[in-house]
Amino acid sequence: MSDVGTGLLLGLSVALTAQNLFYCFAGAVFGTLVGVLPGVGPVVTIALLLPVTFTLEPTSALIMLSGIFYGAQYGGSTTSILLNMPGETSSVITCLDGHAMARQGRAGAALGISAIGSFFAGTVATLVVALFAPALTRLAIAIGPADYFSLMTLGLVGAVVLAQGSLLKAIAMVALGLLLGLVGTDVNSSVARFDFGVPELTDGLNFAVVAMGLFGIGEILTSLERNVGAGHIAAYGRVLPSLAELRQSAMAVLRGTGIGTVLGVLPGGGPSLGAFASYTLEKRLSREPSRFGRGAIEGVAAPESANNAAAQTSFIPLLTLGIPSNAVMALMIGAMMIHGITPGPQVITARPDLFWGVIASMWVGNLMLLLLNLPLIGLWVRVLRIPYRLLYPIILLFSCVGIYSLSNSTVDVALAAGFGVLGYVLTKLAFEPAPLLLGFVLGPMMEENLRRAMIMSRGDPSVFVTEPVSAGLLAAAAILLLLTILPTVRRGREVAFQE
Repeated sequence: MSDVGTGLLLGLSVALTAQNLFYCFAGAVFGTLVGVLPGVGPVVTIALLLPVTFTLEPTSALIMLSGIFYGAQYGGSTTSILLNMPGETSSVITCLDGHAMARQGRAGAALGISAIGSFFAGTVATLVVALFAPALTRLAIAIGPADYFSLMTLGLVGAVVLAQGSLLKAIAMVALGLLLGLVGTDVNSSVARFDFGVPELTDGLNFAVVAMGLFGIGEILTSLERNVGAGHIAAYGRVLPSLAELRQSAMAVLRGTGIGTVLGVLPGGGPSLGAFASYTLEKRLSREPSRFGRGAIEGVAAPESANNAAAQTSFIPLLTLGIPSNAVMALMIGAMMIHGITPGPQVITARPDLFWGVIASMWVGNLMLLLLNLPLIGLWVRVLRIPYRLLYPIILLFSCVGIYSLSNSTVDVALAAGFGVLGYVLTKLAFEPAPLLLGFVLGPMMEENLRRAMIMSRGDPSVFVTEPVSAGLLAAAAILLLLTILPTVRRGREVAFQE
């Protein structure tokens, strides 16, 4: 506990510097903005901003990108409640009761409980990260390459199982991501692989190019086709819930925080899964389940608490094991690699200022969001009235400039455009791009640990099942995949994601 206290004091000393306070504020506000805007989200925004972070200090860059992620969870509730249009995937479920409250003239109470619940959940989740991350880091240092390979395999299986839509399509996306990760020079033989004679590909595909193409340009193309725009904006009135409403939603906030905290750590989990699970639990526990969908304040409090808690705890596998639990964490790994930082358990010893600074900034950012979001709701409403046909050309222009600035290469711009088209086609064919990105990030690390384990075992592949930790992780991955393939479980999974 004393180590955690010392670490948090170090983190606060880093997070409360003028520079990092500015980037925390910028990330929180920008995250809220992208959460408010339908069709734009944290994955797209972080992908587009990766080149910008190259000029920042690594700690400042990660603090800003983290603020964008959890800030988007706050902002997504605004459009869900006022417009019945989720700005973020994790806010889809908030539309059901949030907009019903708005139609009843209770939009202010819905927005207020959303902000309060998110702040409470964010505070609790930050403490969980601070308490458990160092212990997991010490454990991670003790495991070998075979264990790491099996852990990453479990992570990819989790991403497949929890991905929305077809299981086969999710597996195909992971496989494609792994193949894309093989492009470049082989680390052992120094032979170029899959470069097709293009010199720019000898170092592999640039992570920012793939991410910006799939999620940035691809999402722009998809949103333009959907003709996203603002609809009728409900009046929001007084932005504070009454004491009766606070008492009514207190337990929902607590349960949502607990569910989101746990599900955020799971591979493939995250804010969306936490929000849906917490809403389902509240409806089942309610004495009057018919109230849900008609303006039940618990239907806003629980999912909004859960999605923010999950956003914070998804940093645990990133900071301790170097393994992303969702697409945004994959982008965060990409940002660390851009700055020459190898994600994994060595970060806490090699860069304690970064490790604890990012954790402490989460609480600072959540406090900023609580103080800013309620007074700024009027501003977000005015932003919603900007025509999207004016926003997207500007976003596309900055994307191309950012991609070119990475290595002054027109090939990177062309590749990003190609991945943008690929992202658009995948969306049209109902393929989820997030597992592809996870496979692309984990592929090179899996290959490295696979080869290292084989070298240490002198070519004996049984090392993956004779090592106890590795065998247990592979067994867990096999059981998880088997349960998903079973017809009864598969039907339940499809029902869960039907909404």
